[in-house]
Amino acid sequence: MPIPNSSKDIAPPLGPFRDQMIWDQLKTVCDPEIPVNIVDLGLIYAATAAEAADGGKRIEVRMTLTAPGCSMSDVIKAEVERKLARLPEVTEVSVDITFDPPWDKSKMSEAAKLQLGFDIDLAPRPAARGPFKIVR
Repeated sequence: MPIPNSSKDIAPPLGPFRDQMIWDQLKTVCDPEIPVNIVDLGLIYAATAAEAADGGKRIEVRMTLTAPGCSMSDVIKAEVERKLARLPEVTEVSVDITFDPPWDKSKMSEAAKLQLGFDIDLAPRPAARGPFKIVR
């Protein structure tokens, strides 16, 4: 079923197909519940391009979601398929969603952790010195 273009879409890349185009397009897909792209969230386990039977390019993506019961799984998968299908020479896109291995916060990029307010350095903070006590 065709999916209408979203206003947040970017123009499809021009020129011959390059593998970097896959990652550039994937970085334009955000989890609707978390304002971070799916690459920085660590949801993409693999993305490869190969020759398709019709002479075009076939892109295969292996990805996960932040939780098995994610209510937005169909939306995210459809957006990945739609955006990758817009790349030059691409005639097939296959997206496999897996939960093996399961996603966890360690798969996130440092930028995503900062954007979401996660402490990168999880070591205990030193106690405050002086007569004042810091309460968290």
